[in-house]
Amino acid sequence: MNHVELEPEQLRRVCDPTQLNFRTTSDLEDIEDVVAQPRAVEALAFGIGVEHQGYNIYALGPPGIGKRFAVERFLRARAESRDTPDDWCYVNNFQEPHKPRCIRLPGGRGVELERDMEQLSEDLSAALDAAFASDEYKTRRHVIDEEFGARPESKFAELREHAEKRGFVILRTPVGVVFAPRRDGEVLPPEEFEKIPEGQRQEIERDMKELQAEFQEFVGQLPDWERERQRRLRQLNREVTHNAVTRLISELRAKYESFSDVLAYLDQVERDVVDNARAFLAAQGQAQAHATSDNEITEVPVPESLKGAPALRRYQVNVVVANRDGKGAPVIFEDHPTYGNLVGRIEHLSQLGTLTTDFRLIRPGALHRANGGYLVIEARQLLMQPFAYEGLKRALQSREIRIESLGQALSLVATISLEPETIPLDVKVVLLGDRMLYYRLAALDPEFSELFKVAVDFDDEAEWSGPMVTTYCRTIATMVRREDLRPFGRDAVARIVEECARMAGDQRKLSTSMSRMIDLLREADYFAGSAGRDVASKDDVQRAIEAREYRSNRVKERLQEQTLREVLMIDCAGTRVGQINGLSVMQLADYRFARPTRITARVHMGKGNVVDIERETELGGPIHSKGVLILTGFLSARYGGAKPFALSASLVFEQSYGGVDGDSASSAELYALLSAIGDVPLRQSLAVTGSINQHGDVQAIGGVNEKIEGFFDLCMARGLTGTQGVLIPKANADHLMLRHDVIKAVDEDSFHIYPIEHVDQGIELLTGMEAGKSDALGNFPDGSVNAIVDARIAAMAENMAKIGRDRPKADDE
Repeated sequence: MNHVELEPEQLRRVCDPTQLNFRTTSDLEDIEDVVAQPRAVEALAFGIGVEHQGYNIYALGPPGIGKRFAVERFLRARAESRDTPDDWCYVNNFQEPHKPRCIRLPGGRGVELERDMEQLSEDLSAALDAAFASDEYKTRRHVIDEEFGARPESKFAELREHAEKRGFVILRTPVGVVFAPRRDGEVLPPEEFEKIPEGQRQEIERDMKELQAEFQEFVGQLPDWERERQRRLRQLNREVTHNAVTRLISELRAKYESFSDVLAYLDQVERDVVDNARAFLAAQGQAQAHATSDNEITEVPVPESLKGAPALRRYQVNVVVANRDGKGAPVIFEDHPTYGNLVGRIEHLSQLGTLTTDFRLIRPGALHRANGGYLVIEARQLLMQPFAYEGLKRALQSREIRIESLGQALSLVATISLEPETIPLDVKVVLLGDRMLYYRLAALDPEFSELFKVAVDFDDEAEWSGPMVTTYCRTIATMVRREDLRPFGRDAVARIVEECARMAGDQRKLSTSMSRMIDLLREADYFAGSAGRDVASKDDVQRAIEAREYRSNRVKERLQEQTLREVLMIDCAGTRVGQINGLSVMQLADYRFARPTRITARVHMGKGNVVDIERETELGGPIHSKGVLILTGFLSARYGGAKPFALSASLVFEQSYGGVDGDSASSAELYALLSAIGDVPLRQSLAVTGSINQHGDVQAIGGVNEKIEGFFDLCMARGLTGTQGVLIPKANADHLMLRHDVIKAVDEDSFHIYPIEHVDQGIELLTGMEAGKSDALGNFPDGSVNAIVDARIAAMAENMAKIGRDRPKADDE
């Protein structure tokens, strides 16, 4: 029985430094292209170029692969060639203050309008103060005051004269004005009035009532005169205000004559200033008191909206988007995509225990800043924020940005708040996330595929070829300079290329994980500096790799310690029936390692079922259970085709107290079952990995490098005997990038790695016996493993039949 072993040169692909045409990375030019992502590059160019609705982008791939860098590079290149988007401003809506208006202006003009309106407010304050303090205004006001101040006095004098002619005098009493009869210039006392004859007394009383009626008519005219006075004053104020304001606003009208929204706003400002000028001055404490003819102060009512704040701030402009640099379209990365950070929010001020707000407290969101350009968001961060994803979808579907609180959006509050005018939305959104999240969104959200039609799938591997190695070398040189690291020698670069293949787990592939590559460069640079070298070498890279391993392998060392102390029972020598060394991979954060695991099998007569103890105890996953069922199918087909499969078996991972999943141990479990059935001992110096199908073919598995190294470390710690090794699927031979110490042991014939295609090859290696092939009648060669197993199963079937025949018949039979 000749069994092929893998040669040392097959265990690792080497990048020859002498084939690299540079001495250090300083000799290489920077690379600006996205490395090893042709599919993603084409999809990005397509997604960015299509301007139709719904062609937003989802960039999918594992973390650290360079999605953000590639997306930013493409977006910024595209953004530079696009026009600078417009500015957006919010201004006061004088008719409905809770519904602020928005104004659109070319890039940079929004800030200009803001400054112009601030200057207008200052100029208005000065102009109105000067106008109302001018001699002309005072004179005209004085004329009105004099006119309306003389009317009551003149009318009252006429009424007094008329009363005197009729023999009455006007008296002021605590209860008001009364008319009293007079005789000889004196007021007639009441007792004298009673002595007057009845007819004459009735005539006097009639005249008194007529005078009283005339007086009431006079009193009724006073409010009318005051209203007329106030009307005249308001008319005067409006005229003075209009004259003061028209010149200032006319200058702005000329400046913004091509912007209809601004002109309409200026018209509203002018009307509002004219209507409320005196109120503004009073609210700011700038209005002077104007004395009436009676030295009374004229009170000017102040609107509620102007109390408690400088009045002219209502004419300010809130620029929510300012594109003043004029460098093309914006590219916005929103790292904290809450609902408010996306669609904007309305802030409030606390004044005397009351929350107040106005248009000046409207704050923009990422959609506002990215409008006319591109917005990049981490998909996971977006989905973690309450209602942020729904808010983004609503904006993309309606193509407008509506600023409202979550309470308003969900109809949870009924209070009156600001309702800013919506802003049209024109943005390309790029989501960055992993593949699983993309597939779940596409499956669970029917709107997702309508809004994100372009999938940019980043590959996590690249072909290891000559041109690709050259590209990787330039990429490493570019990273070294960007990170301000010392140059790397070509031997160090070659070692990094090899490590990229180890990351990919394939001799023909290179990992495209840029973040892990940069970390390795930084760490190697640190060790080069510690060693006092100006150029990082291969030894520095190797030391960085080993140091990273050491920082993370505490659990691995503890498990090996427990194995060496035989707390965890694993044999590396001798033979045992129904027992084999399997290999399982453990993942702790970003560190992955493997350890040997004892797998045992027991058999007895039964009904042909194999009990998976891991599954029965709910420690086995569905894939592991599937593997057990597959090997059961293989056993039934090979040994039970013409006879009853009259045995039952149990399989278990010994000393396994956590979950077990995957089918990579199914070949080892099969070997253990064959050993238990045939009572054939298995070599404990070998460990096995590989899954099988129902025909007995050994299939590829994952983590082959870690599995080999895990068993090698244990054998090395106990002492290599020259008989130890690992059985791996032949399909995994191209995936080997083993450590140098493993390769050295293989080269010295101290450790062996066997590529297996079929379980018959494996059972021969494990037993030292021929597996045996069946002839046309289904018989196996005598002395072969398969013959022994088949005979044992036939014996069990015969015993089962004999027991059935010897069983007493029931009474009714």
